[in-house]
Amino acid sequence: MSDFQGVRFPRRQTPKVPESQVNAATPMSDPLAFLAGGGRAAEMIRARDWTGHPLGAPETWPDSLRTAIGLILNSPESMILAWGPDLHFFFNETYFPLLGPRLDWAMGERFDRVWADGWDQARPIIEDAFAGRSSRFVDLPWKLDTDRGDADTWWTFSYSRVLDGEGRVAGLFILTNETTAQVTATRRLRESEALARQNIERVQLALSAGAIIGTWFWDLPTDRFTVDEAFARSFGLDPALGREGLSLEQVIETVHPDDRAGLIAAIDAVVIRGGAYAHQYRTRRVDGHYYWLEANGRVDHAPDGTPLSFPGVLIDVNERRAVAAERDRATTMLRALTETLEQRVAAQTAELMRAEEALRQSQKMEAVGQLTGGLAHDFNNLLAGISGSLELMQARLQQGRLKEVDRYVAAAQDATRRAAALTHRLLAFSRRQTLDPRPTDVNRLVAGMEELIRRTVGPAIEIAVSGPADLWTVLVDPPQLENALLNLCINARDAMPDGGRIGIETGHLSLDAAAARAHEMPSGDYLALAVADTGTGMAPEVVRRAFDPFFTTKPIGQGTGLGLSMIYGFTQQSGGQVRIASEVGRGTTVTLLLPRHHGASESEAVRAPRREAPRAERGETVLIVDDEPTVRMLVTEVLEDLGYTAIEAADGAAGLRVLQSDARIDLLVTDVGLPGGMNGRQMADAGRALRPGLKVLFITGYAENAALGTGQLEPGTAVLTKPFVVEALALRIRRMIEQD
Repeated sequence: MSDFQGVRFPRRQTPKVPESQVNAATPMSDPLAFLAGGGRAAEMIRARDWTGHPLGAPETWPDSLRTAIGLILNSPESMILAWGPDLHFFFNETYFPLLGPRLDWAMGERFDRVWADGWDQARPIIEDAFAGRSSRFVDLPWKLDTDRGDADTWWTFSYSRVLDGEGRVAGLFILTNETTAQVTATRRLRESEALARQNIERVQLALSAGAIIGTWFWDLPTDRFTVDEAFARSFGLDPALGREGLSLEQVIETVHPDDRAGLIAAIDAVVIRGGAYAHQYRTRRVDGHYYWLEANGRVDHAPDGTPLSFPGVLIDVNERRAVAAERDRATTMLRALTETLEQRVAAQTAELMRAEEALRQSQKMEAVGQLTGGLAHDFNNLLAGISGSLELMQARLQQGRLKEVDRYVAAAQDATRRAAALTHRLLAFSRRQTLDPRPTDVNRLVAGMEELIRRTVGPAIEIAVSGPADLWTVLVDPPQLENALLNLCINARDAMPDGGRIGIETGHLSLDAAAARAHEMPSGDYLALAVADTGTGMAPEVVRRAFDPFFTTKPIGQGTGLGLSMIYGFTQQSGGQVRIASEVGRGTTVTLLLPRHHGASESEAVRAPRREAPRAERGETVLIVDDEPTVRMLVTEVLEDLGYTAIEAADGAAGLRVLQSDARIDLLVTDVGLPGGMNGRQMADAGRALRPGLKVLFITGYAENAALGTGQLEPGTAVLTKPFVVEALALRIRRMIEQD
């Protein structure tokens, strides 16, 4: 017998359960584990402030409550739980749409507050459930305020009690399913059936219009097929026989032989499924000719699905079909013309696309030429310094003049470092991935770019750089800012075909609320990076379109129209803005405004003093795989000088054979780009499959991501880009071998 039997429920109150029975918690390893898998409903429970709530914090709830909530949260059905003396209301995510405006505050509230508009109807049902009479209601009408507004709704409910650990009633499970759609659909079906019967009556009145040939009624259980007089006379049948009943075969005999199979299939299908029927076919009339008609009807089924009746009408569609045939003929002719036109347009479009592709390729090659023209000069100078130093070293060694060798070594090393810095900068420009923004000293960045800019714009253009020594730091992607600066300088160069002056200036700008609105930016501190030229300038209408993608005023083949739009996008992604000031004949100034970063910039790496490279432990072995003999020889000699055992391989296949052997290998040092169909990454993956935990150092002349793809480096692997100094190689090898 329920503990709630005989309790009198005052109006708008709910049955009481002693707090000691409801809130007695038992220890759990994770007191909130019952919320797992509960989705947004579980998040609502976590997010609610339970301070002062009768149930207390979720961590203190009894096992029976937590178990019950866990059940409803993970149920695919729409479920609620009413718990405790005040019937506190819990629900799962499937129930969300039913709450309408109550959703944000209903979790954990009293049932009679959540469903105040339905409490009078719900209260006696809840009383019966607490008294031990579990109930189920099918298609129960209920007027509620849901997410669709205040409306008449229909529901199927089931109520069942929830017992606590001692067998006492602690709450109710309520499974809810809204059946409004099914109820309204059933109503519409009944209305449709009534309408169909009315249509049959109206058809009789419409016979005089001439389009309707006649009507039929097929009683399916008795297979009695009757037709009216107009139907019978149209097909040369005896009207009396039509009233008494014909066989369906007699009617089908009048159908054109080519249409009979389709007609029989359509009739069979509608008898099985029920509902509306419409089918066109040709029949032989009394004059012996075939005419098109359309049969319209409806098959009614009993509640158990048994076909009952099939009434319908025949409509003369011969004229309609003739019109349709003429329309189809005209459409076919038009389609033929259209297809020919499309072929001509397609051919012209293909030719245009080929021309555009050729133009894009030409523009690419022109851009490459602009950059490589100066770079070839730079590299030739650097190579001349290296080659000349080596030749002089050889001569002095042969002459025994060893004191002068160090000077030539230093000169060659300096030229090598400059060449390495230049190649690394080019690789940074070529990266396709978005690089992480870093605290950046823009003055230092500009200074590092100055030499490249001078060589790019040529000797006819003067470069002037200025800015405060205490320039603010900004949080940007340095390679992208370098790219933007170089693009602006190239644009400035192109605006001064006869030479001129480019000014690169940095500064500070603080915007109050009014100034920020004028600049369409948040108020605050900004760093300004401006590139000004003394070129031809731009008209106002050109300035307005300057940031549009593909817009350019340069002749065909001399610009893509993407430079400024890319700069604009980068600056906005960095939280800033771009401003253009220009006057025809006076020049142009483009200013990048970047938000100030309150933090120190990343310092350039400080060159550590040279120290002796660490030596190998006894027996440590390194496998070197590189198709370049010079690099392989260099790495091998360095390692052997440091006491390592070095094993060489010229390609991936040879390296893999060593890895498949029993030789001791403490570290694999491999180039990424190897010949023979197996690159360094593939060989390393195969080697790590054979030797789990194998440490791998990739050495490559490419940018890291270009060499290794988009995947992340696995633990135990690292990358060293060429060219590298011997000391850096030795230190990296030692650290990798020693790391766990």
